[in-house]
Amino acid sequence: MVSGWFKAEFTSVGEWWLEHAERYRRSNEFIRCLKGIWTSPDETGFTFSGDFYRFTNYNLSPKPVQKPHPEIFQGGNSDDARTNGAEVSDWYFMNGNDLDGFRAQIDDVKARAEKVGRTVKFAVNGFVIVRDTEEEAIRVLQEIQGKADKEAVEAFGDAVKQAGASTANKTGMWANSKFEDLIQYNDGFKTKLIGTKEQVAERLVLLKSLGVNLVLTAFLHYEDEIDQFGREVLPLVRHYEKEGRGKDAAFEIEQTGDVYRKQ
Repeated sequence: MVSGWFKAEFTSVGEWWLEHAERYRRSNEFIRCLKGIWTSPDETGFTFSGDFYRFTNYNLSPKPVQKPHPEIFQGGNSDDARTNGAEVSDWYFMNGNDLDGFRAQIDDVKARAEKVGRTVKFAVNGFVIVRDTEEEAIRVLQEIQGKADKEAVEAFGDAVKQAGASTANKTGMWANSKFEDLIQYNDGFKTKLIGTKEQVAERLVLLKSLGVNLVLTAFLHYEDEIDQFGREVLPLVRHYEKEGRGKDAAFEIEQTGDVYRKQ
């Protein structure tokens, strides 16, 4: 679930362009309605009267196979996004970040969810470059960044930074992203999954210890490198987990957390 940040996507199809907080309030209602429609009894259907959506005895048939309903993923970084993640979403999806940024988001959304009697799972975007040496992996990263279309990246950056600055506390997604971060559109380079197979596996274990349940991976050469990731990195992650790793955040930060410190 994305509440939207690009005005032209709304106006081009005749939709109202709402201010940031209102877009997220509409998304909150939408998710409540979607879950209600998916789970309402056939005998009564779904009834709802809100500011954006209204239903009277609405019945969806057939309903989803997943029970109680398909899980809702929702992204964002602002207070409005965190509120939605805590109140109505099943997964809170994060851009890449530094150590303090990850911990602040996870702790905040968890606390908000606890207040309304809910638990939320966490996912993060990450670009993966695994090579025999860290130096080789960094050279690949630099090559990707060096070949970026400067005009396209800057245009994207202008648009998304305006979106980030439109939030009440100026902390929307991409609000603090640099040019080199924006080349991978959800700050995937910041997740630091770039290095040897051992380094990447240890960083995944660190993310798990912080509360991350899922990593959405991207690769330069997808088919070849996702196979390599499955053969070389995941077995190491499972090995570390069998040793008890990934549970103690303080220990994992001591082992490999410096790479995530704010620069």
